[in-house]
Amino acid sequence: MPVICVGGMIGIGKTSVAELIAKDLGSDVFYESVEDNPILPLFYTATPEEIQAKRYPFLLQLHFLQTRFASIKEAYKKGDNVLDRSIYEDWYFAKVNHDLGRISSLEMRVYEGLLGEMMREIEGLPYRKAPDLMVYLQADFETVLRRIGLRGRTFEQDASLVEYYRTLWSGYDDWVHQHYSASEVLAIDMNKTDVVNNPEDAARVVSAVRDALVQARRPVA
Repeated sequence: MPVICVGGMIGIGKTSVAELIAKDLGSDVFYESVEDNPILPLFYTATPEEIQAKRYPFLLQLHFLQTRFASIKEAYKKGDNVLDRSIYEDWYFAKVNHDLGRISSLEMRVYEGLLGEMMREIEGLPYRKAPDLMVYLQADFETVLRRIGLRGRTFEQDASLVEYYRTLWSGYDDWVHQHYSASEVLAIDMNKTDVVNNPEDAARVVSAVRDALVQARRPVA
């Protein structure tokens, strides 16, 4: 049975799609560490001065790296799971924050060193070394902002975050197409997809995932 990563912008609907796929496959979801994340609200609400003093972006990436590493090892061991974002995406967020000057060059070298050691351990696992498919959720920037707003997490709503979201969004396609190579990619247009409120959309996504798995020579039971 397959292991699938669901990726894409903040607020785009990864959790809903991951749960939909997992239900269809009869598998589990490994969720992104958000509700139990002590650093995430600080990252979003800190002033530039606090970010420089407290190093919240670096601490946040270390927290995500650790939790995603633990999740993907467990998902690979069980061999039948869906990951709500994965360790493969983590570097992109670190890179964006480095490019914005929120993670220093020294911190980035430390981060990349840890990530490299983790990836080498993953590649040496005896039971699985890569996902079978990445489901990449795409949308225009207006859809992303609308969905972040609908989600309603207070710390994500400040108007000062819009340019940060825009920077993440503007480079996401390039990361997927130029840097991600662990598996085949299935892109889903979230401008036209609502798996929560439209059963036809949900069925279409499930069918597309199953077809992509077959094409990747990983048929599901």
